[in-house]
Amino acid sequence: MKRILVTGGAGFIGSHLCERLLNEGNEVICLDNYFTGHKSNIAHLLDNAYFELVRHDVTHPFFIEVDEIYNLACPASPIHYQYNPIKTIKTSVMGAINMLGLAKRVNAKILQASTSEVYGDPAIHPQPESYWGNVNPIGPRSCYDEGKRCAESLFINYYHQNNVRIKIIRIFNTYGPRMNANDGRVVSNFIVQALNNEDITIYGDGKQTRSFQYVDDLIEGMIRMMRTDNSFIGPVNIGNPGEFTMLELAKKIIDLTGSKSNIIHLPLPQDDPMQRQPIIELAKEKLNNWEPRVILNEGLIKTIEYFKNHL
Repeated sequence: MKRILVTGGAGFIGSHLCERLLNEGNEVICLDNYFTGHKSNIAHLLDNAYFELVRHDVTHPFFIEVDEIYNLACPASPIHYQYNPIKTIKTSVMGAINMLGLAKRVNAKILQASTSEVYGDPAIHPQPESYWGNVNPIGPRSCYDEGKRCAESLFINYYHQNNVRIKIIRIFNTYGPRMNANDGRVVSNFIVQALNNEDITIYGDGKQTRSFQYVDDLIEGMIRMMRTDNSFIGPVNIGNPGEFTMLELAKKIIDLTGSKSNIIHLPLPQDDPMQRQPIIELAKEKLNNWEPRVILNEGLIKTIEYFKNHL
């Protein structure tokens, strides 16, 4: 049994990670300030004697004895991270400093949940880990993009300077049950609008592309990354290389929900990436042949069912 700290553990991804780690026989400490996380996401875990819930903000130091740390704490949707951009960048940067300091003190292995947003609006498609990105440092998305890029730098420097055992993953668009209904992400937006027979809003002409990975595939990749030996630190892309336009996604969700929604177009937000697709050859090589198993239609059906029951 390992003692594992998950920051942002009451969030969409964090709650699935806590559940998986508990099911594997670990003791899990879930840390969250509930800015975007919800107690309802982990309510079913509270009766587990090996699960502990702590309300705490990672911008402040936290002291505990643990074997591993998964650092997921940070709002990840534009609506939430642009609501308080200073808080967002503090969460990424100060949160990384505090969690790395904790890992250094107790000799814990620590994984950073970085993001495909470090690639910005990519000039290279699809995106390999070697690509440095195309990010606007003063744009409306920079609080998140640059915060995550700085966090990666902190992780690398704690590794080189202090021998902290680090892992860095770059998460591409992920969806599934427990997504926040009003977080502004495209999958949850489209599903909620379709179930309510409201107009489905597409920004721009709808030809911009994304890759969509089901949350279970992400969790498997995270755990495999944490289990790799100390010689491999990343960063490594964790995403589904299947590429879909926004129009294709909207039409799929209309068909799967039987919705009467119409599609309307709104202006494209500033710095919104036109293409996003991971190259995952490194993950296949280093993470024991990891690759996504859940196809888009299968994952969307599960996610739609969740929203039907929780709207």
